[in-house]
Amino acid sequence: MTAEETLPFADWLRLREPADAAARAEELLDAVRARLTGDAPMVIHDLGSGTGSMSRWLAVRLPGPQHWVLHDRDADLLARAAEGMTGVRAADGAPVTVHTRCGDLTGLTAADLADGSLVTASALLDMLTAEEIERVVAACVGRPALFAISVTGRVRFTPADPLDEAVEAAFNDHQRRTVEGRRLLGPDAGAATAAAFARHGVDVRERPSPWRLGPEQADLAAEWFRGWLGAACAQRPDLAGPAQAYARRRLADAAAGRLTVLVDHTDLLAGG
Repeated sequence: MTAEETLPFADWLRLREPADAAARAEELLDAVRARLTGDAPMVIHDLGSGTGSMSRWLAVRLPGPQHWVLHDRDADLLARAAEGMTGVRAADGAPVTVHTRCGDLTGLTAADLADGSLVTASALLDMLTAEEIERVVAACVGRPALFAISVTGRVRFTPADPLDEAVEAAFNDHQRRTVEGRRLLGPDAGAATAAAFARHGVDVRERPSPWRLGPEQADLAAEWFRGWLGAACAQRPDLAGPAQAYARRRLADAAAGRLTVLVDHTDLLAGG
C-alpha cells in the first residue's frame, strides 16, 4: 500500500468535492452573512484554494457582488480553480469575479489581506505547522475567517475491524510528522488555530463537519482508504504485513456496498 497507488492530487480534489460540500457546517454561514453587509463588492481571499471547491461552494450561498482572490502554490490548480468559477453567480444573481495569486500562503501578511471582507480555506490547516498557523491567524485578524474541513483524527468504520485503531493511530502520527524541518500539526491544527485566534482576542465558533461515506460514495471511500492506510504503513512499516489482508477486506466491503465510514472534521469561524 503505497502513495503511488493513489490518484493524482487534482483528481483527488475533484473526487472529494461533493463530500466536502455535504459536510461543511452551513449554520456558520448565518454569522458570515450578518458580517458581510453593505453595497460595495465583497473581497474574499481563499487560502490554499486547490481546484476551487470552497469558492464554488460558498459563492452561491452569499448574496451581493463578490471578488474572489484564490491563493495556492500550484499554478495548474489555480488555473483549474479560476476556470471552475466561470459562470458562477452569487445567491442573488450578483456577479462573481476571480483572480489568482500563486505563492506560499504561509508568508501572507495582514497587508496582503487588508482588502478582504472574508478569508476562507478548506482542508488546509492540518498541513501547516504551529508557527505557520500563528502567521496565518495574525494575517486574518480584523475580518471573519472561515476554515472548513479540518481533520480531527477520528475515523469510525461500520463494520468495525480489529486493525482499525492501530491504523488510525499510525495515520495520525504520520500527519504530525516532520517534513523538511516542518513539524506538521495534522489533527491538532484545528485546536491550535482556535487557540491562536483566542490569543488575539477573537471569538471562535466550531462545528462538526464529518464525511459520512456510504455505498453511494464507494469510490471516494476506497480512494480515501488507500491513502489513509498507505500513510499509516509509511509511519509504521510493521503494519505492512497485516495491512494486506486488512486492505482486501475493507476494499471488498466498499465495492459490495457493505462499508460505511465516518471521517471526522471540524469547521471554524473566527471573528464572525
